[in-house]
Amino acid sequence: MPDNEPTASPEPQGQLTIRTLAMPGDTNPSGDIFGGWVLSQMDIAGGIAASEIAGSRVVTAAVEAMSFIAPVKIGDVLCVYTSITRVGTTSITIEIEAYVRRRGLAERVKVTSGHFVFVALDDAGRKRPVRG
Repeated sequence: MPDNEPTASPEPQGQLTIRTLAMPGDTNPSGDIFGGWVLSQMDIAGGIAASEIAGSRVVTAAVEAMSFIAPVKIGDVLCVYTSITRVGTTSITIEIEAYVRRRGLAERVKVTSGHFVFVALDDAGRKRPVRG
């Protein structure tokens, strides 16, 4: 196990929103999964959670405090967890954590986390109040 990978991870916070498999086509030249691929999976999960709260479509307004902790490898199952931390007038802030299960093992390893802000939109693409 690489020195930069923790041996024990805290339990995930929030709801499991996405689970997907890291494939060879998602790798960088070093053989690790692109950070951008992981970020996109987190953004998708956050969008799912935010749209359920908003009752409408949402867009990503900001990604804050993103931290990459350990690499994602080919064959890892990426599990993305979401926790709503703030609901404003038109925005929703979500804490998103990503863990992997290495090659089918039960142990989870936290690989990244971040705060995402989504804005609720109406059918014309304008900000709208979040459904209560």
